[in-house]
Amino acid sequence: MHLTWLDSNSWLIEMAGQRILLDPWFVGPLVFGNQTWLFKSFRRTERPIPDNIDLILLSQGLEDHAHPPTLKQLDRQIPVVASPNAAKVVQDLGYPQVTTLAHGGKFVLGDRLEIKAIPGSPIGPFLVENAYILKNLETGISLYYEPHGYHSPSLQQEAPVDVVITPIVDLSIPVLGPIIKGKDSALQAAKMLQPQVMLPTAAGGDVVFEGLLMSMIRAKGSVEDLRSLLAKHHISTRVMDPKPGDRLEISLERRVSPVSSSSS
Repeated sequence: MHLTWLDSNSWLIEMAGQRILLDPWFVGPLVFGNQTWLFKSFRRTERPIPDNIDLILLSQGLEDHAHPPTLKQLDRQIPVVASPNAAKVVQDLGYPQVTTLAHGGKFVLGDRLEIKAIPGSPIGPFLVENAYILKNLETGISLYYEPHGYHSPSLQQEAPVDVVITPIVDLSIPVLGPIIKGKDSALQAAKMLQPQVMLPTAAGGDVVFEGLLMSMIRAKGSVEDLRSLLAKHHISTRVMDPKPGDRLEISLERRVSPVSSSSS
């Protein structure tokens, strides 16, 4: 398995012989509802869009996960797997191959990689977006992604999972509460899933943030804080600190007996 963090929530996942572009943002600034005064982020330097993509995977319909300018730039013939809310975005943009996954739904890519949707982040009082578990059907190696740090109690039924991508920094607004749940939530995920490796997402990267919202947000936590917390709880999970654009080879011990002798 190889993972490349591409800033914000964007990842390139190379797994089971497939190249998956997760929650991509590459083109132009990131703005919510054209309200640049409230929030705007942009890259210091443009990042090229990866080529030879087998699937676009979208966890949410918000702009920082289903970014319309980026999706307009990508090849619309690439298949898409998305939450119901994100599926509407790509369907409106003319993508013909869109699979909508409700919670509990599964999709198999290339006969080797299974993608399962599970409950993820609440968006308002009535909508819960997707988290995903990706599993190599030949080796049993698996990956869990949840971009806001909201881990469903049902997640424990999926244990063990080898790799977890989730926030480790708390982002909150005084009085209103957390926007992204980090350190303690990451510990919760580690206890439930017993991962070999954890990687942070959502915060930082090679981007600049502007707007009223950023003046109100308070950040708390770090990679070292999480490492100390895991050690305190006698959890052996390895926390990696990816740099934007670096392609990481994720070394894992095989904990599940494969159904075939092929490797990932």
